Amino acid sequence: MHAVLHALAITGSMTWEITWALILGFTLSAVVQAVVRKSTVVSLLGDDRPRTLAVSAGLGVASSSCSYAAVALARSLFRKGADFTAAMAFEIASTNLVVELGVILALLMGWQFTAAEFVGGPVMIVLLAVLFRLFLRTGLLRQAREQARRGLAGSMEGHAAMDMSVRRDGSFARRLFSREGFTATSHVFVMEWAAILRDLVAGLLIAGAIAAWVPDSFWGAFFFEGHPLAARLWGPVVGPLVAIASFVCSIGNVPLAVVLWKGGISFGGVVAFIFADLLILPILNIYRKYYGARMAAFLLGTFYLSMVVAGYVVEFVFGGLGLIPDQADAKVPMEGVSWNYTTWLNIAFLLLAAVLLVRFLRTGGPAMLRMMGGSPETGHAMTASRQEHQ
Repeated sequence: MHAVLHALAITGSMTWEITWALILGFTLSAVVQAVVRKSTVVSLLGDDRPRTLAVSAGLGVASSSCSYAAVALARSLFRKGADFTAAMAFEIASTNLVVELGVILALLMGWQFTAAEFVGGPVMIVLLAVLFRLFLRTGLLRQAREQARRGLAGSMEGHAAMDMSVRRDGSFARRLFSREGFTATSHVFVMEWAAILRDLVAGLLIAGAIAAWVPDSFWGAFFFEGHPLAARLWGPVVGPLVAIASFVCSIGNVPLAVVLWKGGISFGGVVAFIFADLLILPILNIYRKYYGARMAAFLLGTFYLSMVVAGYVVEFVFGGLGLIPDQADAKVPMEGVSWNYTTWLNIAFLLLAAVLLVRFLRTGGPAMLRMMGGSPETGHAMTASRQEHQ
């Protein structure tokens, strides 16, 4: 019982440390999604030119979705005519280059990891685009598009298909601060929380259990601690494999990344591990449903290679600049609740979350929440219904 309580205490401390950052990140994401229509996104992703991929990444950063919703939304964009490479760039950015991820990495691991994430993410997108140009054949892409048009259900289909943006005209500020803007922001905010909550809780519980029960000596041996060069070469290779086996995606894998870093995985290995939220086994199965088995295998190979190389780039660039923090200073948060800046920020942002939740409940939000996991057609129907009541 003591071991269980110890694991739960670590989980609780991590949760308290990152609560305000999660609320901040999802609020900013909700604000953007409340005023940017998905039809606008599709129109900007028509090819795989560098400028288009940069726009794709920027729109992905603004959308900030859980991994399942990001994968479903990328398929939706592809079905509507977006270029496949641009859709994949959007998918990567919407889970790995978002505000809440950066803030949580800084809080739990240090600003260097946030910087590495925002350097490694674009590197991965560029590498993926090059691999697609070199190896993605027209026949395979045609088969993937035909499979995508079948509309087989994956996960978070209804959520991905919903467009909760404000329909009225006017400037960004006018739409955002309107009554409809307040409603749209509250709906996106709660829906994003609902989408991420399962994986976030799982990630925190797994991280707490591993931190409490797995001795550091195991991780030290597994990650070649004490052999600097071997550790640097091994970390980016094995990081994604650990992520694939962990079944935890999106922001939920950051607490586990803390434990792995404390255990001895290399700096680049941490970055590659975090990127691999898009390759966990359930999502690989969704790729198979969306695009067919051959394309799923192609995505596994190209995504994995891009993650490994991006991990190496980050490892050697940040190492050369002397920006990699000392692993000896790594620690898992265990302080619990105390009267410090984290507590005051949590109180303030929990009040903000309560305001948005009340607005959500009073404006038909629960009906939309029940349809998050439905089909794309369900999401479109809820979008039309919501527009009638704005």
